[in-house]
Amino acid sequence: MFRLVAISTLPRLFSMASQKQNAGDSSTNIQAESITIHQGVSLEAVRQVALDIFRANFYELAGEAKDIAQRRAEEITEDFLRKLEQENASGLKQSQQPDFQHALFTVQKEYARCGDKELGNLLIDLLVDRTKQDARTILQIVLNESLAVAPKLTSDQLAALSVIFLLRYTTNASLANHELLWQYLDLQVAPFVPLLNKKDSCYQHLEYSGCGTPSPFKSELIDTFRNDYGGLFSKGIDASEREAMQLSVTPDLMWCRCLNDNTRLQVAALNEGVVRSKAAELKISDEDMEKLVQLHKDSLMDAKEIRERIIAARPYMNTVFEMWSDSGLGRFTLTSVGIAIGHANVKKSLGEFTNLSTWIN
Repeated sequence: MFRLVAISTLPRLFSMASQKQNAGDSSTNIQAESITIHQGVSLEAVRQVALDIFRANFYELAGEAKDIAQRRAEEITEDFLRKLEQENASGLKQSQQPDFQHALFTVQKEYARCGDKELGNLLIDLLVDRTKQDARTILQIVLNESLAVAPKLTSDQLAALSVIFLLRYTTNASLANHELLWQYLDLQVAPFVPLLNKKDSCYQHLEYSGCGTPSPFKSELIDTFRNDYGGLFSKGIDASEREAMQLSVTPDLMWCRCLNDNTRLQVAALNEGVVRSKAAELKISDEDMEKLVQLHKDSLMDAKEIRERIIAARPYMNTVFEMWSDSGLGRFTLTSVGIAIGHANVKKSLGEFTNLSTWIN
């Protein structure tokens, strides 16, 4: 049975009166970190609650194992509180909530068992996100479940979730040229490539853990680059092709020199969605908008050309394309828990990422 710890029953290590200091000449008053107050809850009190939660709930171990477990629990508690102070200091008040105490104990327990630093950092990111959810929402429920599921996964399974999440569920609208695309792949995809695993057992376990389900239909990774970043893989059009479309007068902002052949023109948009939104903003007629969309689509490289272009620039992407085609990577669709863990693993690698509520709300 999980036992809660009440913050009101803990001894206050510092009283408000003890915070007063008198400074002498040429001296500076320093207040201890432990008396930082957030909505009536001190950091030291929260630290004590967190450690008491672990002692009250973790089963008794013998000898050295007991000392190791306690040391690990203290370590991850300190790391969590440090990150919480940086990212969401108001979340300290969550220490008084039973559901959060249970989530915190899950993190302590799992880290105490294995001591894996990478897993610990992943759990901390998930738990900090959990402190931002005051109400019982779908996002709070998903994060609670993710804390229990993530310790069941290996590094190759976490890498698979991250790559699927990035390439199937996100689009980076800021990739305005090839160099930015290569930088994006280097920063967000490349770190996970050496860990990818094509064995069926990898994806079977992900399914068992509730992170996703295999689809009978394999998605084509090339379609992601073609549909989301097609403007970077345009072969362009010449003047006669533009004239043949019989466009009304369209602003110069809808055109640019082809990124792959500066003797030709291309529609100045990353993908079809941008073509439509840009045309609407410039008050281009619906008829001309459809013609511009068609010109954008007709000018794109074929699948083979796009793949060769990407691999020539970033050879490690050949592994990703092969894995996507030959393993469960390209057939796996993520559940909300799979998205949350993939998102947290990417965030852990990058340091920051778009809020999870973009995908789960």
